[in-house]
Amino acid sequence: MQINIFDPDAPKKSTNLSINSDLLRQAKERRINLSQALEARLAEMLREEFHLHWNEENKEGIEDYNRRVEAEGTFGDGRRQF
Repeated sequence: MQINIFDPDAPKKSTNLSINSDLLRQAKERRINLSQALEARLAEMLREEFHLHWNEENKEGIEDYNRRVEAEGTFGDGRRQF
């Protein structure tokens, strides 16, 4: 499931960054779009952070559910044919 944690239609904002000169040179040689690459990686990092916090906030409920399934099984256990 993909969760939008930011507005992909929000306007662009100019910013100044400092970057390793060799990384910049190699990226330019390979025609890597720095803005797209940074946005993609930032979005990935934010999703990872969101999931870490979500898992931590819901840890108790997840553990309770897993204990119940371990003890009682799931609703369809008796109906499966595999």
